Amino acid sequence: MRFLDLSSWQGLLTTIFGLLLITLIGVGVRLLIMQRIQQRQQRANRQINERLRTLMAAYKTLGGSFTGDLAISPAHKRDLPESPAVADDRARRMRDAVEAALSDIILLGTEAQVRLAVKAANDMISGQPIHTAELVVSLRDFIRAALELDPVPAGLEIPRQGPTRVQGSPAARGNRESGGGAGEGRGGGMGAGAGMGMGLGLAGGARLQGDAGDTPGSRN
Repeated sequence: MRFLDLSSWQGLLTTIFGLLLITLIGVGVRLLIMQRIQQRQQRANRQINERLRTLMAAYKTLGGSFTGDLAISPAHKRDLPESPAVADDRARRMRDAVEAALSDIILLGTEAQVRLAVKAANDMISGQPIHTAELVVSLRDFIRAALELDPVPAGLEIPRQGPTRVQGSPAARGNRESGGGAGEGRGGGMGAGAGMGMGLGLAGGARLQGDAGDTPGSRN
């Protein structure tokens, strides 16, 4: 308190100014520290959210099925015939999705999850069908713990989970849909031609309209 000088107005003003300056410096330093801490927390939260989002997507890919064949075929596109069947194409697309999910887990998973993902990747490379049930369980437990959710009840028996079954390729679906539309268009044209022929054979304007309404296309 030696710097306090209250003997004159000049000393009083100098003392007040000094106290205000020290206070402002202290508040500024505190705000700067709080801002740095907040930025660090926000960066950590973004990293955690991105990690959880990626692992949740991998969980949905690896564990989206409870029924059917839960094994992933390691067959590559080069191992399939030139014109693969729809089932072979779906198996290949499923394997591609599983490979991408395993890559994400190796990047962002826990140590145990990375070991399981690496083992699955090695089995796939060696040509062995793989199962993802154990890896799915590890992902599910980790995600629930990170979201602060209650663990799955111990006595609850959850069926083994396998990869999500993908649909056929968009090109194949487009070809089927365009083929069906063309068939319907040809069928409609034939029905209209038959109706016109029937109406002309009966030779009556009113009867023509009635017969045209009774064509197979109109009944359907």
